[in-house]
Formats: sequence, C-alpha cells, structure tokens
Amino acid sequence: MRTTLNIDDEALASAMQASPGKTKTDVINDALRDYARRQRLRGFLEFEGKMHWEGDLDQLRGRSHEP
Repeated sequence: MRTTLNIDDEALASAMQASPGKTKTDVINDALRDYARRQRLRGFLEFEGKMHWEGDLDQLRGRSHEP
C-alpha cells in the first residue's frame, strides 16, 4: 500500500544506520513490525502475578540435579 508520510529525517537516517534493511521501505516495515510485537508483548503484563505455576525448570531444560 502506498502512503505519503512526513518522517523526521534524522530519525530515519538513524534507523537506516541501525537497521539491516537496505531501503527506507524495509526500515519502516521492520520498525512497524517491531512496534506491533512490543505492543502484543505488553499485553502479557496484565497476567503478571496472576498465574500460578508449579514445576522444575531444570527438569524442563534437561538438566540433572546430580552434582
């Protein structure tokens, strides 16, 4: 989809240097995906401290309790 945007030149230049993307489109699409992912992850914070879990992380990770 084509869209006309007014983007801060310095912010875009900084993002272009930090991003593996080669084009402005690549960098902007990557930034939008990252923003959406971070927003979804924030949604998990509402569950913080509200769920009870019992288990052994060492066992799940395949670690032995033997010295």
